[in-house]
Amino acid sequence: MRNIALKLRYDGSRYHGWQVQKNEISVCETMERAVEATCGKAHVIGCGRTDAGVHANRYCANFRTDSTIPVERIPLAINSRLPMDIAVLDAVEAPEDFNAIGSCIKKEYIYRIHNANIRDPFLEDRVCFYPQRLDLERMKRAAEAFVGTHDFKAVRSVGTETKTTVRTVHWCDVSKQDDLITVAICADGFLYNMCRAIVGTLVYASYGKLEPEEIPELLELGDRRLTGPTMPPQGLYMNRLWYDGIVGEMMMRDGTPDGDPLHPVIE
Repeated sequence: MRNIALKLRYDGSRYHGWQVQKNEISVCETMERAVEATCGKAHVIGCGRTDAGVHANRYCANFRTDSTIPVERIPLAINSRLPMDIAVLDAVEAPEDFNAIGSCIKKEYIYRIHNANIRDPFLEDRVCFYPQRLDLERMKRAAEAFVGTHDFKAVRSVGTETKTTVRTVHWCDVSKQDDLITVAICADGFLYNMCRAIVGTLVYASYGKLEPEEIPELLELGDRRLTGPTMPPQGLYMNRLWYDGIVGEMMMRDGTPDGDPLHPVIE
């Protein structure tokens, strides 16, 4: 049986996240229907859950199949059965033991804030519109405090149970182009709503609700009530993923569209 790994890209605006839901449409359910119509019955495994309204510039999934369709034809075949807001960009035959979530080495999410007085209708559902002025330098100072191995219990929502709340953040960078602020966070794994809570904490720090220098102590205390709010989902994108071997090569292969149509991926 073949193990097929897919590179996906999707606009999550009209989906209730990745995971299959009882009464709501999800990206996974939509993908499974398209895959089954193309390759026969299959269970699609995603690289992680994304919440309702969250997008993916890059996303990895895998499924097992007895189908003999050449791997290079699988993206076009599946895309012909998908709605316009989900696309399969590439496919490879992965090793037998490959699993999109278990084999992932690290992930990067980005969060986009439109920091302007007047909203942009063309960015609706693609960014978080935030008209109050944000202090970029204070946000950058606050972001530095999240880098490293910490217990991130103070910036996660209660929901999914995990064995440990300790994670390693490789970088937490803040940049600005015109009125668009982008926060890029790369870690070996993420807790439920961790990215959105980190960004909310940066926003609090930007206008003095808390001091950037207080963040290490807040992480030590582990009290969710003391850090910033969970930001809205529409500004969040799964951006990049790292794997070993042929799947890792696929995820970074030249020719991959970078970023959403209006704003490129940060490299």
